[in-house]
Amino acid sequence: MSAQAQQEADQSPLKLNTTPRLQEGLSAAQLESAPTFLLGDTLTGRTDFETIVQGNAEMRKPGTVIKADRLEYYAPDDLARATGNVRINRNGNVFEGPALELKVEAFEGTFESPRYQFLQNGAHGDASKAVFLDESRTTVYGATYTTCRRKPGPDWAPDWVLRAADIEFDSGEDVGIAHGAYLHFMDVPILPVPAISFPLSDARKSGVMPPTIGLGDVNGTEVSVPYYWNIAPNRDATVTPTVMTARGVTVAGEFRYLEPTYSGVVRGNYMPADKLRSADRWGATLNQTGTLGADFGNAAYALNLNRVSDDNYWSDFASIGTLTSRTLANDAVTTWSRSGYMVTGRALRWQTLQSSTSVITPPYDLTQLNVLRSQLNDRGFDWSVQGDLSQFESDRALTLQPNTQRMYGLAQVSRPFIAPEGFVTPKLQLHTSVYQFDSAISTGNRSADSTVPTFSLDSGLVFERDTGWNGRAMTQTLEPRLFYVRTPYRNQSFLPNYDTAASDFNFASIFTENAYVGHDKISDNNLATFGLTTRFLDAQTGEQLARFGVAQRYRFEDQRVTLSPAAEPALAGWSDILLGAGVNVSRQWGLDSTVQYNPLTSQSSRATVGARYTPSPYRVLNAAYRFQRRVSEQIDVSWQWPLNDLWGDAGSAAVPGGGLGEGRYYGVGRLNYSLNENRMVDTLLGVEYDAGCWLARVVIGRVQTSASSSTSSIKFELEFVGFTRLGVSPLQALKSNISRYQNLREPGGSNNSRFSNYE
Repeated sequence: MSAQAQQEADQSPLKLNTTPRLQEGLSAAQLESAPTFLLGDTLTGRTDFETIVQGNAEMRKPGTVIKADRLEYYAPDDLARATGNVRINRNGNVFEGPALELKVEAFEGTFESPRYQFLQNGAHGDASKAVFLDESRTTVYGATYTTCRRKPGPDWAPDWVLRAADIEFDSGEDVGIAHGAYLHFMDVPILPVPAISFPLSDARKSGVMPPTIGLGDVNGTEVSVPYYWNIAPNRDATVTPTVMTARGVTVAGEFRYLEPTYSGVVRGNYMPADKLRSADRWGATLNQTGTLGADFGNAAYALNLNRVSDDNYWSDFASIGTLTSRTLANDAVTTWSRSGYMVTGRALRWQTLQSSTSVITPPYDLTQLNVLRSQLNDRGFDWSVQGDLSQFESDRALTLQPNTQRMYGLAQVSRPFIAPEGFVTPKLQLHTSVYQFDSAISTGNRSADSTVPTFSLDSGLVFERDTGWNGRAMTQTLEPRLFYVRTPYRNQSFLPNYDTAASDFNFASIFTENAYVGHDKISDNNLATFGLTTRFLDAQTGEQLARFGVAQRYRFEDQRVTLSPAAEPALAGWSDILLGAGVNVSRQWGLDSTVQYNPLTSQSSRATVGARYTPSPYRVLNAAYRFQRRVSEQIDVSWQWPLNDLWGDAGSAAVPGGGLGEGRYYGVGRLNYSLNENRMVDTLLGVEYDAGCWLARVVIGRVQTSASSSTSSIKFELEFVGFTRLGVSPLQALKSNISRYQNLREPGGSNNSRFSNYE
């Protein structure tokens, strides 16, 4: 170990290892039978009646330690009186003061002018008097409460403190309730709280949550006061009334549940007499998954239901809930599987929110039954047969094609030959579809069918050699791959399109049989795909350090099947070349890129290059370049970085609880710039400050919603660590826009032991 590493190890806090001999909880029988120890400089008294300890007096019993200059214990009443530098430690929670009177077994009594500190969150304060009601409940009067760590010096004062007429602490429920309180920040009272509850740990608790305040040109001033109900360990609910000065009052609710065979979440929002639209507004969602029990085999289901009151809901309620899409799915799926069989039933209905100025084509409602039988037999043949019956329905005035009942069958068999040095997999497929339309199609018929066979041959080799770079032992692979597919042409131009789209051209789709996903169109193919990949692996761990690949198709015949008459078919000859690279030379650096290059024009058709730099916790820089010729060209940069690095205060190591230490600023943001349009598309800029016991975040955002409109927002939040938050939280926006963003205080239960403060 280096001298620097040894020094850091010496400065790190001592960690206690658990042992069965140090039990966190003791049974009632153990507590009743456990002895009580009295220690001190001098002991006097009468047996089974009175004991007086003078000088360095201590009373010890499981879970409780009392220290004082003088301690008197009266056995008939189980009463202890302590005076002079009194300190009581109850399961790691500490009270200190001049005088204590306590019934030890019942843990009832009073403590004069105590100072106190709690084990799980490090919170502390003082009071004029503390009254112990029982082993878990304590009320303090004329009290203060803060999680700011005490610092040396007589002039120290916490950055924030709650001053209350009285505070009830319940260690059993891990909750505190303050009455007649004011929250002071930097010696300024900022929030009167006649009654407020707050957590004593990271455990869930019922109670009123801190209010959030927002401003907007549509809603006016918004004030929300959520109430959280911890119903049971597997159920909870949140009700959030919100006052919008420009619109009225809305109430949002969320109910979460986790049962042995099912789980889910229900959300809803209701606004009576919305001034914006002069109507009642509402939205509701249900997401639930579950199993149907062993009696039904391997049966499961999933529900995703979403409904809103009107077409304008998605834009008017963008700040509430998740119903911000113009197409809302109402989807129910059930599956059953056993011994190679799988049966799937599905009912999908859409609510499409239309606008007179922007009409969209609604998706098809779907009713579906799918049956799959698959098996890998003893001779190595992998085969499957799939049958599907689907009904597609939608508004014909907008879809411009008939509704239909479609039945398709897909049979396929392959025989993989796999060895360490490579593989060969021949495969046969037969795809058949039959349609029954509710009106005549272009051929004049109300029915149609199509049958398309496919043969493919996939093969590859794997070569390895030992190599190294910069003193690091590595294994390099060379993996050539050849894929051939033959699908004869079958005229499908008369078939409408219900669920089929073109596959993206990438390293996954280039080695597949069909150029489309879905079952309405099967592309005709007579082509071979050539690929070559080389990887560099760590010789000790097998971790992939770098990957480089190239792939290209050669089409022997022009493609004739297209998704629509206006679509351009692929021509015979060589396709664009796909080039890909991924480099992870260290855990700090990462690079991933894909380029689609046209050798005829000597130009790239598409390119994506992304890089990540993460040298240490709370430091990340992401950069990406995305290009699609004649469509878009964008640069995307996002980051989270300590601004203290600018003046040499690196603080490279994360500290317990999160962050890099007190007094640090962090820059956060994301910039998405369109080069072809010469304008910023999305912008997110913010600053976070970590003061140790409180955090501040300011984030400004702008999102482009259409070619000519955008929305802007500013979010500010003060988080008093271990107590409450004020403002509108930008955390969700930071997590969704910045890859690998780290919250300065990740939620999670404290693992402090009652022996951490044992003395």
